[in-house]
Amino acid sequence: MSQLHDLTALEQGDAVRNGDVSPLELVEHYADRAADPVRAGVGAFITTTHDLAREHARRLSDLLAGSGRPADAGPLWGVPTGIKDLHPTAGVRTTFGSAAYDDFVPEESDALVLSVEAAGMPSLGKTNTPEFGSPCYTEPDVAPPAVTPWDSTRTAGGSSGGAAAAVAAGLLPVAPGSDGGGSIRIPASCCGLVGLKPSRGRISGAPRYGDPVGLATAGTLARTVRDAAALLDVLAGRRVGDPFWAPAPSAPFLDACDREPGRLRVARFIAPVIADVDVDASSVTAWEDASRLLEQLGHDVEDVAVPIPPEAVADFETCWAVLTALSPAPPGREDQLRPLTRWLSARGHAVTGPEFGLAIGRLRQHAAGALAALAPYDVVLTPTLARPPALVGELRDDADPARDFAHQKAFTPWTSAWNVTGMPAVSLPLHVTDHGLPVGVMLAARPAEEELLLSLSAQVEAAAPWADRRPPGW
Repeated sequence: MSQLHDLTALEQGDAVRNGDVSPLELVEHYADRAADPVRAGVGAFITTTHDLAREHARRLSDLLAGSGRPADAGPLWGVPTGIKDLHPTAGVRTTFGSAAYDDFVPEESDALVLSVEAAGMPSLGKTNTPEFGSPCYTEPDVAPPAVTPWDSTRTAGGSSGGAAAAVAAGLLPVAPGSDGGGSIRIPASCCGLVGLKPSRGRISGAPRYGDPVGLATAGTLARTVRDAAALLDVLAGRRVGDPFWAPAPSAPFLDACDREPGRLRVARFIAPVIADVDVDASSVTAWEDASRLLEQLGHDVEDVAVPIPPEAVADFETCWAVLTALSPAPPGREDQLRPLTRWLSARGHAVTGPEFGLAIGRLRQHAAGALAALAPYDVVLTPTLARPPALVGELRDDADPARDFAHQKAFTPWTSAWNVTGMPAVSLPLHVTDHGLPVGVMLAARPAEEELLLSLSAQVEAAAPWADRRPPGW
């Protein structure tokens, strides 16, 4: 017999709307699952907020019993979620994945948290993330590592590893993440999920606007394309003061999933953007199978040269180091930062203002060149990762942070390209290795064309569905 967590997020929203289940019943169901010691072992949360979620759900349930569901309620109204621990949440411990902030409680919530609350989605907790969201694995000193529920010895990826582990293990129906170099798509690939990084400016970074380069954005992690689109509808939108924004969609993003994409021109490449990287056979197979599937769906698939030049890597690293340096520890707690963070921060502090400005300018030139080269194509296909999920601790090297950083680059040689260009990109869980590990493939579209990307992704999912694949212990 199916249980509540077997339903998609949208199906749970339908059940609330039809009166088959209450928001409080959904919260209690997921709180019970999260309390199970085995399921808790995936390392999904840094801080749980079950009592706050119950309070929120009771208010929603009281509304249903009284005046009824609000007229402007979206399809995910009453559906629980979680908040990545990089987002300040009023009155809730927010660690930014760092032991240096293990007792920090913000007084105000950021725009993403407010959007989730306004959409009627109770939060069950702060999902696990590495320190300041920097590494592509989630092994913070403030919490146990986040692991993929497909193999508890392997990483859930990062930096949205906790959110991905929670959704993949059935501890949350859907969850927001954030992505500055692949931090949604990497854990989506590791955990067998849909991971959508939207266009630059699609989701507001208010009020902190902590990324002056424009690499990072919030996004969505879900089991299905439709769930990912529905959560994007919750998060998307311009706020007064945003330094850049994407134009409003023609209709809700969820509607795009019900439209045929038409015959598309698909560019593909598999050569890593980062040189001298070995690509595992599973990633090659996933990419080749996806190419054939797109052709079978009537699309034209063409090989293209890598659109980002090798010299862009150094400029990205310069900007990444400076961004890390912009997240200092509280005074007197610097020794609690991880070696990788201290190493990157030192690199960032060594960059002069003019050097930083020139690196940003060159990144934008690289982006412009890539966008011009890809302009004739509707979407671009690459692998998501160079290999299946790494073992916990395999990428991390506290004794040699430079080696740690090199390991991360070799694991993720494509994802950051679309942060540089600002293009929307999605990882789809199309492949599974002989050992049962998920392997994603990545599609990217022109800036602000999430609707097309979602339409194509929904078409791909319909042709090769994955939602019924469940990890052990589901």
